Amino acid sequence: MWGCITDFFTYETTKSVVVKSWTIGIINRVVQLLIISYFAGWVFLYEKAYQERDTAIESSVMTKVKGFGEHHNKTMDVADYVTPTQGASVFCVITKLITTENQAQGECPESETKFKCEHHDNCTKLISKPGSNGLLTGRCVNFNSTFKTCQIRGWCPAEIDDIPIKPMMEVENFTIFIKNSIRFPRFNFTKGNFLPTINSSYIKKCNFDFEKNSYCPIFRIGDVIRLAHQDFTTLASKGGVIGIKIAWVCDLDRAEDECKPAYSFTRLDGMSEKSTVSPGYNFRYAKYFKRPDGTEARTLLKAVAIRFDVMVNGDAGKFNMIPTLINMVAAFTSVGVGAVLCDIILLNFLKGADQYKARKFEEVSDKQIEKSPSYISGMYRTREHSQLSIRPEDKFSNDSGAFSIGQYG
Repeated sequence: MWGCITDFFTYETTKSVVVKSWTIGIINRVVQLLIISYFAGWVFLYEKAYQERDTAIESSVMTKVKGFGEHHNKTMDVADYVTPTQGASVFCVITKLITTENQAQGECPESETKFKCEHHDNCTKLISKPGSNGLLTGRCVNFNSTFKTCQIRGWCPAEIDDIPIKPMMEVENFTIFIKNSIRFPRFNFTKGNFLPTINSSYIKKCNFDFEKNSYCPIFRIGDVIRLAHQDFTTLASKGGVIGIKIAWVCDLDRAEDECKPAYSFTRLDGMSEKSTVSPGYNFRYAKYFKRPDGTEARTLLKAVAIRFDVMVNGDAGKFNMIPTLINMVAAFTSVGVGAVLCDIILLNFLKGADQYKARKFEEVSDKQIEKSPSYISGMYRTREHSQLSIRPEDKFSNDSGAFSIGQYG
């Protein structure tokens, strides 16, 4: 217990030992050089740690699609194949429509073959389960002259959605116009993807490509799908979701014109692409009308479409003294890591490690100091000069010249 107490009330002070060794000297300088290179090259130059960052980008996206196609022997324009019509950042371009006309509320046979039946008992067992196109009534009725299916109550006639229909291939040449405005609120910096060099005559003839027109805001759908590494024919037949990414990485210490958008393209529904259960992308919507007799009717449309998601992200930086000072202090502090590593090698792995330890670590107790000749001679000298103006309890250290205050026992 006494040993623990004496060990607790101890004080450690640093002791400088100069080691003239090529091995440890080279390791020390190499480690320091690596640390300085890391902070100078990676932290300050590449990561720009001297800047204050803003990633909370505010963005507005407006889109327009242009082009004409032919489907079901009808000429289709933007109002026919684009939904929703508001020109938002998420929109669909319909490539294929399956139409069920003149539906009205009533009772009719289910259209799917999984609801085939021979008598009412087959349908009664399924009445607690929802049908594909309506509520099951529990009756088995004739679908056609060949077989029977369970009866439903809902919009009739029931939809038949497995009809093979050729997609509208003209979609490949349609164009998408994207207007994007962004703002970094921390710096109150606003910019748009219309660069100063862009004018109306340029927009009328340009199409985006990475080599010649990397900042053109008009994108040909076929090029977008190709840049997303997808096949247009497959995508038009089954549908899918394509992402158009706009990245704003801006160094606001430079000229404003150097803050430019960077575009990239990818397919977002990778799982549905590989799935056989629900491949691609489709949705249903209806157009309602009144018959001459006043009953409500509708035309049901199942649309296979390519959905486009325009996604915007940004990161802006500007010089600020606070992060600069913080990272400079971290850099200077990290240089000391080289000394720690060299101490580990010096005291554990080099030849003569025990001698280095004896030189570096030294224990001094009060008894050793009192028995030392320098301590005794110092006592005599202090008594001889006690007539000086210095108080008796104030002494000078004999070895370092430091001024100390205390009383000898």
